[in-house]
Amino acid sequence: MKFYHITEPPLKIYGLAVADRERRQFWRLNRQIMDRMPQYEFLGKRCVGGRIRFRTDSADFCVRMTLAQAKEDVNIPLSGSAGADVYLGRGMESVFLGYVAPQEHVIEEITAEKLFHKNSRMETVTVNLPRNDHLLSMEIGIDESAHIEEAEEYTFAKPIIFYGSSITEGGCASRAGNAYTSIVSRWMDADYYNFGFSGSARGEKEFAQYIGALPEPGAFVYDYDHNSPDPQHLADTHEEFFKIVRQAHPEIPVIIMTRPDVEGDKDHAAERRDIIRRTYEKAVAAGDHKVWFLDGGRFFGDNGRAECLVDGTHPNALGFMRMAEILYPVLKEAMK
Repeated sequence: MKFYHITEPPLKIYGLAVADRERRQFWRLNRQIMDRMPQYEFLGKRCVGGRIRFRTDSADFCVRMTLAQAKEDVNIPLSGSAGADVYLGRGMESVFLGYVAPQEHVIEEITAEKLFHKNSRMETVTVNLPRNDHLLSMEIGIDESAHIEEAEEYTFAKPIIFYGSSITEGGCASRAGNAYTSIVSRWMDADYYNFGFSGSARGEKEFAQYIGALPEPGAFVYDYDHNSPDPQHLADTHEEFFKIVRQAHPEIPVIIMTRPDVEGDKDHAAERRDIIRRTYEKAVAAGDHKVWFLDGGRFFGDNGRAECLVDGTHPNALGFMRMAEILYPVLKEAMK
């Protein structure tokens, strides 16, 4: 086989701020924001939300990746915490092909590779990068006689920005492509950035400014109330965060969401929901017609709600699918 490093054309990397082959750095945040906000130092170096995209007529192709470690996550299998998964096609026609992941938990550098099989016609391939563990290298191998070319641009080339909690980050999806952020963006054939941070995203003014400084996104979706230590903190930060992003990007759709898991303490969840809804209501009252509110308590439906969660908080594949089914038509309408 002939191999291409993911930093080599015609392969394209999406969803990352840093892609440095020599330094073995594939990060979703840049060095500057992590220096200013050291609470994001480890999580910002995760490649979650990153994707590799290309087209090939190779009937067999290999994905080989090296991770800094494959640390155990009590709620996520290795396929989800340290795995990269592969899809063929675009949009709603995308088909899951399989995943590659280490076969054991280790606190040291580890390499995993897998051979994938498809038709020998030219097809678009998307590789979703792992959620938890830091990527050090990845290569794509194709048959010696096969061709590889740059993939078509996304239908929605201006990226959706997702900001929120560990749920936004993809916990506890069984693989990278099962997170609601990945599902919705795949269905829409949209580029995106995943700024979900386990326990760390707390509506900081400085991170709102970071989002505001990004080149014009296609939409902004946010929900970080799980990470707010209490309702007062949420009330003190939520509307201000929205205003900073809105001032920087006055024309983009903004989707404001609340947590999906509400059974644990319904009164507490309702208090937080009302705080978040007020941000939406004030924006509408001020004449903002490009803002939407989604009550997360609706995401899992009425039946089988407990089956949507792993640990009472984080969704599994079923929970993420139900979230995506609610968000998708709203986002599609907002971005058309």
